[in-house]
Amino acid sequence: MVASLFSLRKIRLFLEKEIFILPSRTMAFFFCLGLLILPLFTKDPYLLRIIILSSIFAIFAASWDLLSGFTGQMNFGHALFFGVAAYTSAILNLRIGLPPWMTIPIGALAAVIAGLAIGIPCLRLRGPYLALATLAFPIILMGIVFTIPNITGGELGVSGLKPLASSRIASYYICVILMIGLGLVMWKIGDSKTGIIFHAIREDEVAVRASGINTTRYKLLAFSLSGFFAGLSGGLYTHFIRIAGPSTLEVSLSFQAIIWAIFGGVVTIYGPITGVFILYPLMEFLRILPEIRTLLFGLIVIIILLFMPEGLTTWIRDRMEEECPRCKVRNVVWRKTCRICFAEMGKKKTEGGENGA
Repeated sequence: MVASLFSLRKIRLFLEKEIFILPSRTMAFFFCLGLLILPLFTKDPYLLRIIILSSIFAIFAASWDLLSGFTGQMNFGHALFFGVAAYTSAILNLRIGLPPWMTIPIGALAAVIAGLAIGIPCLRLRGPYLALATLAFPIILMGIVFTIPNITGGELGVSGLKPLASSRIASYYICVILMIGLGLVMWKIGDSKTGIIFHAIREDEVAVRASGINTTRYKLLAFSLSGFFAGLSGGLYTHFIRIAGPSTLEVSLSFQAIIWAIFGGVVTIYGPITGVFILYPLMEFLRILPEIRTLLFGLIVIIILLFMPEGLTTWIRDRMEEECPRCKVRNVVWRKTCRICFAEMGKKKTEGGENGA
């Protein structure tokens, strides 16, 4: 009894000091909690399917942000990681008979190898040259897929795979829990010393190299980590859909990840996740208007980005939180002093008053 009360007290203190200390964290907490308890209120298979696919694509979009958002290595061929893992998982499952809990991690490791295969030859490229080079890799791989149909299934793909779980509810919890867990891991990576170096490489790689940091190693690390997380999403996708086809390598999938990330807010990890959970269900809802579905989707994205150029989550966060001018820790916007270093806050209020005057 005493131990349980002590555990509850630790949980309460953790929530007060780490989760409820900032509005953005509070919103993220209740969003995750809502996903976890959703099956208690509805077991509609179509709704659960949308959430499952949103969770899978959220991992995929966040992995793009970890590479392109944090390090500035613009990747237009991110579907390569997704497709490599999907085909690897499918072939191992169908040809060898390995279960999904084995094929998905192996597929992710294959995506890491693909990330290194892209990163090593593209290290000297910058900007649009890097983007075009990465764009070519999934197109090349798709050509290879079509040339060996005995293994890859050609245009039809590899089908008849074992399902991700025995029931839709089980698949739901696997994908949602993995999305929350992997999203937290990617966020912690971005918030760590490694993430700071990723930021520095994006801002000024020459200065980082001059300071003695091996930028080549960190860029390869970014490609590998991004490939691993994208590969996990590809393996989850192929075992949920139970088919791995050329659609997992399409250029449109790469650009969807970019749209999701920019819409939600890059260099945040939670921004791309939010973007997926808004835009993917929105596209499903717009199926009621098939003639103008794509047009409406494009208009919504353009309008949001016109008024929120840094992304939806960044725009909302900046109106609820303020960065301390001294220690750079975020605080709620109505605090007068920083919660860490007690420096004077209120910069936004001062600027607003000066502008009004």
